[in-house]
Amino acid sequence: MATATKKKSKKNVGKSKLGKTGVNSHPVSLEFTEEMKGFVSMPGSFNYQEDYAAGKKAGNYLMFHLTIRVPDTQFFVYDPDETGEAIGWVECQPIGGRFEVEKGVFNCFVDSGKPSANEKHMKYRLFLKNKAGKKITLSGFKKVVDDGILNIWRDTSTLYTTVYEGYVEEKAEPKAKVLAKGILHILEKDFIKQMTTFKSNGRTFSERKDALFRFGELFMGNLWEIYGAQFRKAEPELWRERDIPVFTLDGVKNSKITFHPFTTDDKISLNLVRFQKKESKDVVVLMHGLTTSTDMFVMPEHKNLVTYLHESGFTDVWSFDWRGSLRFNYNLFPHRYTLDDIALYDVPAALKVIRDAVGPGKRIHFVVHCVGSISFFMSLFGGKIDGVTSVVSNSVSLTPNVPTWSKIKLAFSPFLMESVFRFPNVNPRWHYLPGFASGKVLAKFVSLFHHECDEPACHMLSLMWGTGWPACYEHANLPDITHRRVGDLFGATSMNYYRHIRKAVGRKAMIKYTPTDTRYNSLPNNYLDKASDIKTPVLFMTGDQNKVFKDSNIIAYETLNRLNPGNKNELFIAEGYGHQDTLMGKKSDKDVFPRIVEFLRKNSNGVKKG
Repeated sequence: MATATKKKSKKNVGKSKLGKTGVNSHPVSLEFTEEMKGFVSMPGSFNYQEDYAAGKKAGNYLMFHLTIRVPDTQFFVYDPDETGEAIGWVECQPIGGRFEVEKGVFNCFVDSGKPSANEKHMKYRLFLKNKAGKKITLSGFKKVVDDGILNIWRDTSTLYTTVYEGYVEEKAEPKAKVLAKGILHILEKDFIKQMTTFKSNGRTFSERKDALFRFGELFMGNLWEIYGAQFRKAEPELWRERDIPVFTLDGVKNSKITFHPFTTDDKISLNLVRFQKKESKDVVVLMHGLTTSTDMFVMPEHKNLVTYLHESGFTDVWSFDWRGSLRFNYNLFPHRYTLDDIALYDVPAALKVIRDAVGPGKRIHFVVHCVGSISFFMSLFGGKIDGVTSVVSNSVSLTPNVPTWSKIKLAFSPFLMESVFRFPNVNPRWHYLPGFASGKVLAKFVSLFHHECDEPACHMLSLMWGTGWPACYEHANLPDITHRRVGDLFGATSMNYYRHIRKAVGRKAMIKYTPTDTRYNSLPNNYLDKASDIKTPVLFMTGDQNKVFKDSNIIAYETLNRLNPGNKNELFIAEGYGHQDTLMGKKSDKDVFPRIVEFLRKNSNGVKKG
């Protein structure tokens, strides 16, 4: 590696590379020609991008044609400043026409900023003089930083440029007079031409080849040092990055917490968690989305939904971990469950456990989210449950609608993941797996296209759900600590649920996945068939920035109004929110939860604030 090489002492360098005397009797040089073109603003401000735009508008064109020469490629590798010579000319009519380079210095890669910043600059300093005797200095740098491997071209072909009056060394720049400022670029056609200009004075083909390889190795080594940082990060180091314990219930205070495990008729183990502050005539049941869990309702880093319900007088709250919960490790393995299974087995069994525990005469309300919401409505509209007092549905229910890119992913991803890549699941935490474990390379690849944040699990969630950067939520709505632990709040899932959603999206309504399967004969082929019979009031809720299920719940609200006029349904659109952040955002207790409680109170016996 280049950095390791530089640490060798000069004594060792002299013996190992330059012969006994430390002098290379025949230094082998390397040179190439580079052209960069752009615009500058006069006299310039503090923002290169703004100066470039202003210069372009004013027509202040600047270009240079330089030959970069490394006199001794052997020494260049060990030079901490990686210094080369620059000769040629610069042209900018507004400044004074064509200027010849009197002295030019090129530094290939120089550490810049704090060591932890992992940033290097490629520096240019040109002392220039025109025919009229005017002297100026062009000082420029290319900023190479770990901002994603897809940005290598942009970083290495963009020169942030300042022109000073007179000859100015770097240390004197703060007090020097600025004549112009802007940005120069290497155009693609010029870069292709540049690749043909490499020359060496090596006496043999072997010497010339070695000179080119030494320079190339140093150049690529520096790029790897910067852009490869995330690839080299030790997995044990990542595994220790946890601010909040997994599956913690510390977010709910002063509550009796009990666990109610049960088994469905198709032999799946599920669980209900009860958070009871005191007895209540109104019981609220929460259902998470696919790959989340009870954790999304009890997060300790902000006012969570369970706590808000308790404080609002709903003191008996249950959270239902159905078969899509990240708390169940069977989701790490391939399966063929569909949403019909959840509607037929999970929801009815959970409701029975709750009714047996709370006793008769209690009003039971549901707050359901994402695929949990879809499955609940399939059970309700499929006639498998009854006696539910009211429902709050977030994001989607019986009329799923997704962005175009999501439709493409739904069409191809299940086959690609299972049959081509042979992955047993898709997991937001793939990035943290050791070595070249299954899925890690794909996670790294996905991150190349997501520069909106530096959290790999967030990038994977945008692959798994929706279309956006990010897709599942608005970054601004999540506390930083929540964003850092999204890999703990969202888990892995097999691909068959996606197949069912794909089929429903194609039909624009929830339908049975396999109508010919006799196990599901008690379920309707289309879950809207008996919509006119359902009298349960529903608050359909969504964010106006929903990039996962778009306007699905708006469509559901309008569809049920047509199929069942006179219903008591309501619609709430949370401004500035997406899909997931409505229920786990840092300000959900101010922007969203009050509307949920208002609806629940409207359908209870005047529950007052606790």
